[in-house]
Amino acid sequence: MTPDLIATVDRMRRSQGFLGIEETLGLAEGGTAILDPFSILISPGVRLGEGNVLHPGVTLFCAPGAELSVGRGNVFHGGTLMAADTGQIRIGDDNQFGEGGFVARANRAGARIAIGTGGRYLGGAAVYGETELGSGSQLLGMISVTDCRLGAGATHRDPDPDRRGGLLKGFGTARNLAVGAGEVIAGEGTFSAGALKRQSFFHPKAKP
Repeated sequence: MTPDLIATVDRMRRSQGFLGIEETLGLAEGGTAILDPFSILISPGVRLGEGNVLHPGVTLFCAPGAELSVGRGNVFHGGTLMAADTGQIRIGDDNQFGEGGFVARANRAGARIAIGTGGRYLGGAAVYGETELGSGSQLLGMISVTDCRLGAGATHRDPDPDRRGGLLKGFGTARNLAVGAGEVIAGEGTFSAGALKRQSFFHPKAKP
């Protein structure tokens, strides 16, 4: 790619609120792996910790006056969009976003999305509104999540499923739900509190 073409691409990127290509690649100096600076889009206002991995096709957008902060050691697979349009998105450490895509969008007045540490969010899940995904929580599947709280717990690697963070799995829409540590709702189109179960219902505990 010639210098003139890079300059043209950079102008277009900056006009949409994103860093230029060299500026994006420069984030690697902070220990983040920028695997393809041409397809990764990051706004200047994003606060990015060390040791993150950004696969091709990741977008981290933060409008002026909004907030998007990312901790350390997170992995963002292709198809991940984090967009703080008007609100706040805060992400802890060591989470996995994608495979299969993931969206977190703070695009209404008062929107606040908080994501803890050691979570797993796969398969096309999307998060909106005032939502808290506690440490160790999981979203598995094409689920639209608005104004929900998943309780903090151990990660999905813990041998006791009833110690793990709250879990939603399946597909459909989840609104105004609270799922505690060790709990799960499996949805097919809709998610309701009446379907709440212990995670050991689906993953029996190993016998001693």
